[in-house]
Amino acid sequence: MRIARFVVDSDPLYGVVDGNDIHVLAGDPFFQGIKTTGATHSLDDVRLVAPIIPRSKVVGFGRTYREHAKELGNEVPAEPLMFLKPNTSVVGHGDPVTLPAFSNEVSFEGELAVVIGRICKDVPADKAQDVIFGYTVANDLTARDAQRTDPQWARAKGFDGSCPLGPWIETEIEIEDADDLTIVSRVNGEVRQDGTTNDMIWPVNELVARASEAFTLLPGDVIMTGTPAGVGLVNEGDVVEIEVEGIGSLRTVFRR
Repeated sequence: MRIARFVVDSDPLYGVVDGNDIHVLAGDPFFQGIKTTGATHSLDDVRLVAPIIPRSKVVGFGRTYREHAKELGNEVPAEPLMFLKPNTSVVGHGDPVTLPAFSNEVSFEGELAVVIGRICKDVPADKAQDVIFGYTVANDLTARDAQRTDPQWARAKGFDGSCPLGPWIETEIEIEDADDLTIVSRVNGEVRQDGTTNDMIWPVNELVARASEAFTLLPGDVIMTGTPAGVGLVNEGDVVEIEVEGIGSLRTVFRR
C-alpha cells in the first residue's frame, strides 16, 4: 500500500495511491489507521507533498556503504555513524530546494528511508519489523564545504530543504526485502548512482535497533540508511531523480 500526503485546495490530506488515483483517508494513518472517506482524486489533479513531516526527528546514518566511504576518502566506522536532521529540513517530491548561501558544494545522496510507525525504544534487531510503518525515498543533501570545516554536521546536513522525501510511503516491503533494493540516482537524466542496499555494512534491522538504542523513536520519525557510491555536487537548475526499487522516484529541482 502506498500512503501519500497531498494538497488539493489548501490543507494537506492523506490518501492511498492506487494506480493513477488517490483515495482520501479520513485522518492521519499513524494514529487513526487506514480509513477511506470515499472521495477519490486523480494524481494528475493533486500536488504531492512530503509523505511525512517527522514529529520529532530524522535520524541519519553515514558511511554505511564501503564504496561511498572510500570515494570521499573516509574510513568505514567501527560503529554506525549517526546524525540528526531537523524536521524543517524536510521537503516533498517536486519541491524546489534553495541552495544555502553559506555553501558552494552541496551534494546529493540517494537513500532508502525507513518510516517508524509506533513509539519505541531499545528495539531488538529481530523485532525491527514490528515498529516500521513503511519505506520512502530520501535525498540526504549535504553541504560538503561546511561538513569539512564544522566539528559537527548540524549545518552541513540540516539546512532548510536538505531532506527531500517522497513521493509516498510504501508499507508492503518486508524488512528482509529492504536489504536488497536497487537505488539509482540521476542528475539531469544521467545516471550517477547505481547501487543496492545489499551492499550496506549494517542491514536495515540493525540500523533501526541502533537508532532506537540512542533515541526514543516516535511515530513518523524517519531513519535514513546511507547512500551508495556515486554522489556528486548539484548546481542551480539541476534536477535530481532518485529511484528506489519497489517504492518510486523522488524528484528535486535546485535553485539559488
